[in-house]
Amino acid sequence: MTSPDGADEPPSAREHEHGPSRLQVRAVAGAARGRFQGSSAQIFLQQLGALDFIEAITLFGAALLISVLPFVILLSSLANHRIDTDLSRHIGLNRQGALIVSQLFRSSPAHSAAAVATALIFAAAGTMAVASSLQVIYERVFGQSHRGWKDVLRFATWAGVLFGFLVVDSIISDHVHAVAGPAGQGLVTYIGVTVFFWWTMHFLLAGRVSWRRLWRPAVLTALLWIGLELFSSVYFSSSIIDDSRLYGTIGVVFSLMVWFIAIGAVVVLGAAAGATWDQRKAHSAEAKS
Repeated sequence: MTSPDGADEPPSAREHEHGPSRLQVRAVAGAARGRFQGSSAQIFLQQLGALDFIEAITLFGAALLISVLPFVILLSSLANHRIDTDLSRHIGLNRQGALIVSQLFRSSPAHSAAAVATALIFAAAGTMAVASSLQVIYERVFGQSHRGWKDVLRFATWAGVLFGFLVVDSIISDHVHAVAGPAGQGLVTYIGVTVFFWWTMHFLLAGRVSWRRLWRPAVLTALLWIGLELFSSVYFSSSIIDDSRLYGTIGVVFSLMVWFIAIGAVVVLGAAAGATWDQRKAHSAEAKS
């Protein structure tokens, strides 16, 4: 392109007419990369990459499905208390969604010894797999070597504490809701989940990571748990109703699988975000010293 006097216009003039120059774009991109390098976002994404995020939450959700469903079916059959009502409460189902779930776990007065034994075996194996998956997640987040199945007694102890936690939650939930309302119940749930995950991380890591480093991941995991409960109360009732219409009662399992995977996402994101927070605090303290 030439100017009226016949001289070529300089490249800068032509680039100005057509928007930002390549040098400007490169400068902006370089500045963005500079801000990203060493940032909390980079550390967080590196954590998720090291964990194989999608694979980790899928395997964790599958392990929950294998352990929880046989356990709920067994207890619903043996106990007077309907365990499925607790499951519906945790998911946040409305009356119609809870009714569909109750049909999936319909109790029966007849108990087959073989069926009970099979349910116990699957529930025990699934619970061990859940504990092992949790241990692997936390070991990767906090850079610890893998201990593996030599911690089988530790896994069994964790499963027992989890069962006790769920029993206590089931007993006090309605009372807390009646006395303190939904906000009070949410606060109690938040505190309880924080303490449980704080202890879980320290216990499954065999005390190799200090309590001080673990409180931030525990706090963020509990916060995400409350967020999941709020999301579940909006989403899963309609999802379970739609799946039930499309596939019958067994369609509930599809929605439960999504919920279990979402729990896996809460665990992984909470641990990774908390570890990132802890690293940033440690770097800030080192820079000031």
